Amino acid sequence: MARYFDLICIGGGSGGIAAARRAASYGARCALIEQARLGGTCVNVGCVPKKIMWNAAHTAEVIERAADYGFRLQVHGHDWAGLVARREAYIERLNAIYQRNLEHSRVELYRNRARFIDPYTLDLGGERVSAEAFIIAVGGHPANPNLPGAELGIDSDGFFALHQRPARVAVVGAGYSAVELSGVLRHLGSQVSLFFRGDYPLRDFDPLLQNAYVEAARADGIELVSHFIPTGLKQSAEGLCLRAEDGRSVGGFEQVIWAIGRDPNTVGLGLEAAGVELAADGSIPVDQWQATNRPHIFAIGDVTGKFLLTPVAIAAGRRLADRLWGGQKERYLPYEMIPTVVFTHPPLGTVGLTEEQARERYGEDIKVYTGRFVPLELALSEDKRHSAMKLICTGEQERIVGAHLFGAGVAEMLQGFAVAIRMGATKRDFDDTVAIHPTSAEELVTLT
Repeated sequence: MARYFDLICIGGGSGGIAAARRAASYGARCALIEQARLGGTCVNVGCVPKKIMWNAAHTAEVIERAADYGFRLQVHGHDWAGLVARREAYIERLNAIYQRNLEHSRVELYRNRARFIDPYTLDLGGERVSAEAFIIAVGGHPANPNLPGAELGIDSDGFFALHQRPARVAVVGAGYSAVELSGVLRHLGSQVSLFFRGDYPLRDFDPLLQNAYVEAARADGIELVSHFIPTGLKQSAEGLCLRAEDGRSVGGFEQVIWAIGRDPNTVGLGLEAAGVELAADGSIPVDQWQATNRPHIFAIGDVTGKFLLTPVAIAAGRRLADRLWGGQKERYLPYEMIPTVVFTHPPLGTVGLTEEQARERYGEDIKVYTGRFVPLELALSEDKRHSAMKLICTGEQERIVGAHLFGAGVAEMLQGFAVAIRMGATKRDFDDTVAIHPTSAEELVTLT
């Protein structure tokens, strides 16, 4: 006989854990199923280890610029293996914290792989459990190309498994992971080439951010190779060699990293037995309430194929629990005005519409304010790379519908501005806010 719960969350990433704990706080009997390490992609092979590696790379930047401020330093190399060991020890502590939090919240944890055998029952390797409601929060995994020799490369998971820094690296891709891993490797000493299909990396971002990134990446010595459509990877005496559709061949790489996107982890879940419909890419379509076509089965996070961001999964999961068990009948996550940061060097951040999206929505009823400047931290440096900022406004009141930032400190400053923009701030509100001087953030309240 199957054990019965009010809610079963399939997937122990940040979204699934947040949903289960919030539901349990309202008195729901909850179970969570996870066969791998708790915390999902973000904690184990995503946001957290990525940011640690970015911190190391940023430290290298600071050391390099120390002479601008009168310091004479001697650096005796970098211990990549030591950094990885400390990073993994930190992640193990986080895994343990997640488990303790589930225990404190009285969420029962199953260390199994789940498979639906009917719309209300899961098989866990021989044991069966059932529930009134299910949340699918299984996330995704790095996509790998179907090309000859693709197995000679690694993906982003493989990057976090590296115990030595490769000397010469090719990164293939144009999104978050591609530009972030390229920057980390370059600033920690690797020679890096970034290959992408289009004109620019970060194709879904505002052109201001695309151009600012390209300028900074080239200044850092990252080789940017555009219009490169890979057709294969080959091992030669000189190293790994990438081949392109147009006949180009670039070799001599110690490592090739595929950073071409992520695929949802829906294979093997038995969703056909539950009657859950999938999109063509394997993701699970949901409505504004996070519901699938089966009204008692919900999905959150990366498996839904939109806004693949950990805080989005957490917010969606908690609001779903608020609605189902917390009595907040209209509670849901609007997928708009969601801020995000890409940890390039320096970082870039965005919230709201790009200029193109704003013109599609509002026509010519928009006004754009932009600014470029050398931040004060580079005032004494020969490196004069620019920070850049853009506000996109609409209507007579000039309500801000998009903000795009590139430069030192934007990863921290964007959060506060995102609150204001989500609340409907106008350009006048920004103009009437006294600037904090001297900072980069003041540029957003002084744009003309």
